[in-house]
Amino acid sequence: MDTANGDACRTRVVLEIVGDKWSLLVVRNLRDGPRRFGELKKAIDGISQRMLTVTLRSLERDGILTRTVRNVMPPHVSYELTPMGVTLREAAAPLLEWSIAHLSQIDDARADYDARPDYDSPAD
Repeated sequence: MDTANGDACRTRVVLEIVGDKWSLLVVRNLRDGPRRFGELKKAIDGISQRMLTVTLRSLERDGILTRTVRNVMPPHVSYELTPMGVTLREAAAPLLEWSIAHLSQIDDARADYDARPDYDSPAD
């Protein structure tokens, strides 16, 4: 197998990280430094406790963030971007800004699309 082609195919792994519904929002919310689980949960509208846990574990596994536990009562757990996570945040920032800037246009386009009578899908 061609190494360059193999590497290009493996980029799907990275796209799974950044294409995940919650990962970039977690990364964005860690932009100003370490945060605790509860802080992230409050900051990310609509994420469930379970999905935040799954997302944090996945990002930790991929080397995007670190999890630090301080042995106090109750235990203090915080999450922080790794140097690689910081570069992901920097790369994703324009996409997140674009999303915010175009939310109302996307909402309008969806409403127009959904209001169409008798839409035939390309598969029909």
